[in-house]
Amino acid sequence: MTSFSIEQCITTIYRNESRRVMATLIRLFHGNFDLAEEALQDAFVAALSQWQHDGIPDNPRAWLVSTGRFKAIDRIRKSTRLDSCLEELAQILETESHTQLLENDETIEDDRLRLMFTCCHPSLAMEARVALTLREVCGLTTEAISAAFLVPVPTLAQRIVRAKNKIRDSGIPYEVPETDALSERLESVLSVIYLVFNEGYSASSGQRLIQRDLSSEAIRLARLLQELIQELLPKAEVTGLLALMLLHDARRGGRTNANGDLIPLEEQDRTLWNRAQIREGCDLVEQSLRAGPPGVYTLQAAIAAVHAEAPTAADTDWAEITGLYDVLLRIHPSPIVELNRAVALAMRDGPEVGLRAIDKLMNHKDLQRYHLLHAARADLFRRLGESQEAIRCYRQALALVQQEPERRFLQQRLAALQK
Repeated sequence: MTSFSIEQCITTIYRNESRRVMATLIRLFHGNFDLAEEALQDAFVAALSQWQHDGIPDNPRAWLVSTGRFKAIDRIRKSTRLDSCLEELAQILETESHTQLLENDETIEDDRLRLMFTCCHPSLAMEARVALTLREVCGLTTEAISAAFLVPVPTLAQRIVRAKNKIRDSGIPYEVPETDALSERLESVLSVIYLVFNEGYSASSGQRLIQRDLSSEAIRLARLLQELIQELLPKAEVTGLLALMLLHDARRGGRTNANGDLIPLEEQDRTLWNRAQIREGCDLVEQSLRAGPPGVYTLQAAIAAVHAEAPTAADTDWAEITGLYDVLLRIHPSPIVELNRAVALAMRDGPEVGLRAIDKLMNHKDLQRYHLLHAARADLFRRLGESQEAIRCYRQALALVQQEPERRFLQQRLAALQK
C-alpha cells in the first residue's frame, strides 16, 4: 500500500475504532481518563510511522490498545513530576502487560458499555453523566454537546473535567452494575444513547444533516444494552428506545436529496425507506407495549410507527398520533412534546387549531430560542395563505437555526413566499 493509502486507512480506523480503544485504555488505566487520552494519541502517532513499514496489523484495535499501554508506561517513567500514584500505576501496567493477551481479549468490544455505566454513576450529576459519556464514550465534541444542552462551551467543558476527576478520585468502578444498582442508572444511559442518536440523525449544527456513524453507533449500543438488560433486568423502555431509533433511522434514505437538502416528511419518497427496519421497529413497539405501561421512549416509538406504516402522507392517522401525544404529555410534561402535539392537532383539525395551541407556548422560557417553534408557526401561516406572517416567522427561525440543511430549507420556503 502507498503512504497515502496507509494514512487513509488510519484515518478510517481512527473514526471507527478510536472510542473503543479509548474505552479499553480507560479500563486498563483504572479510570485515568487523561492518561488514556494521551495514550490513544500516542498509539495513533506510532501507527502512522510503524504501519508505513510493517503494514496494517490483522487486528488494528488490539495493536492500538497494546501500543497505547506501553506508550503510557513510557510516558509515566519519563515524567519529571512522577508521583507515587503514577509510579504504582506504571508497575501495575507492566505486570498486566505480561499476563494479558489483548489480541484475544473479547472484553474490548464491550468496554464502551462498561464505560457508559461508569460515566452514568449516581454520584455524578445527571448533566455530568450525559455530557461525559457523550464526550468520552462516543467522541462528540464539546461544542456539539453544549449545543444539545443549550449551555456555554466553557461551562460544559468544566462539567466534563469535574466529572472525570470525581470518577478518578472516588475510585468509581469500571463495570456494568449489579442488578440492584442497574435500574437507577439505566435512565441516564438511555438518555445518553438517544442524544447520541439524535446528533447523528439530525446534527445540532454544521453542514450535514445526517452523521450516519453516530446514529448507527447509538443503535449498536442499544442492541448491546438490550441484550444485557434483558438478562439482568427486563426493561421495556430499552426495547422502546431501540424501536424508536430504528423507525427514525429507517426514513434516512428519504430525508435528503442528492445535494444534502432536507426533504420534509410529507414530501419524502417512501419507497426509499428501509422496510426491514420498519418491520423490526414495529415488532419491537408491540413487544414493549405488551410488557407493561408504556414509557416515554415506547410512546415516541409508537408515534414513529404510525408515520412509518402509512402508505402515503395523506394516509397518516393523525387522530391516533394526537392521542399518543396526549398520553405522552400525561407521563412526561414537556414544552417540546406540547409543540409536537400542536403540529399533530393542526394536521388533524386544521392550521387554525394548531396555531392556537402553538401560540400558548410562545412565552415558554425553554422555547424562546427554539427555531422549530417559529418554523412550525411559519408553516401553518403558509398553509393558511397568510404570507406576511409566515415570512416574519421564517425569518425568526432563520435567526436561530444552527444546522445548514435546515437553514437552506427555511430559506427556500422564505424565498418562495417572497416571489
